[in-house]
Amino acid sequence: MSEDNRKPVNKEVSTDGTSKDSSPKVKRVRTSSRAKQGSRGRTTQTKPSVKSIAKPNFNVEPTTSFVRNLKGKRPIVGLTAYDTIMASAVSQANVDFILVGDSLGTTVLGFDTTIPVTIDDMIRHTAAVRRANPHCLLVADLPFGEASLSFDRLLDSCRKLLQQGGADAIKIEGGRDVADDIEKLVATGIPVMGHIGLLPQTVKAIGGYRKFGETKEEAESIYTDAITLEEAGCFAIIAEMLDQQVANKLSKQILPPLIGIGCGDGCDGQILVTTDVLGWSHGQVPKFVKPYLNMNKLVSDALGKYVDDVRFKKENS
Repeated sequence: MSEDNRKPVNKEVSTDGTSKDSSPKVKRVRTSSRAKQGSRGRTTQTKPSVKSIAKPNFNVEPTTSFVRNLKGKRPIVGLTAYDTIMASAVSQANVDFILVGDSLGTTVLGFDTTIPVTIDDMIRHTAAVRRANPHCLLVADLPFGEASLSFDRLLDSCRKLLQQGGADAIKIEGGRDVADDIEKLVATGIPVMGHIGLLPQTVKAIGGYRKFGETKEEAESIYTDAITLEEAGCFAIIAEMLDQQVANKLSKQILPPLIGIGCGDGCDGQILVTTDVLGWSHGQVPKFVKPYLNMNKLVSDALGKYVDDVRFKKENS
């Protein structure tokens, strides 16, 4: 990205735990005793009409420019999907983008980490999601090791995800270490979403899952990664498990949207693993996830009723 198109940014990220609260103070309105007495005589309340409580209809377009231009307008929302059925449901929820994540390995394939997921796995499951014809942007993860090989191999893997898998864009983990190759990919016409902070593909090297950016040195390193990915041409950047204050400030200092997972609510948007949101998991769910359903119990109960119906009918026939 040329210097002419760059907005001036403050390139310092504070990690000293102090920040000025610029949010407007909420004024408490004290109700007078006369108003309280007047309200006692009311016996009925008018219920709001359906129109008054209807949700706004947010427009969604399946392009990287649409997602990029949402920054500063409204929060961006993403969810994962790995097959046609899930992709259809996620698309109907009106998300801004679907990520076919390499979390496929820990959610669907039963692995402990994302490392065993291969490029063939990603192509197969991305194609399954594409067959749902989602009306939003479809992003596919580049799996473990692919970004560390030759650029020709990297380009070929990304090309397959677009041509065979049907992805609209590719997500690549890493910062300045992969920025040069990302810049080349963007130059060839492949849109790239960056990923900084916790990089699940390096979990064995870093010794487990943890927060990032809690020290000054680490926060500065993350900022450098983000700026480098911006300059390489990423249309958006995923930030995973960043210190909340660092994430909040970083989202205001870079041009691409910063989409958080486990970073608090101060980013330009949020993404979560869909099975975690649904409470449909065979493993431990991250603490920052708010489950909206207990799918494990719902599915288990329903299947149990089917089993009982078949057995009861057979025993009494």
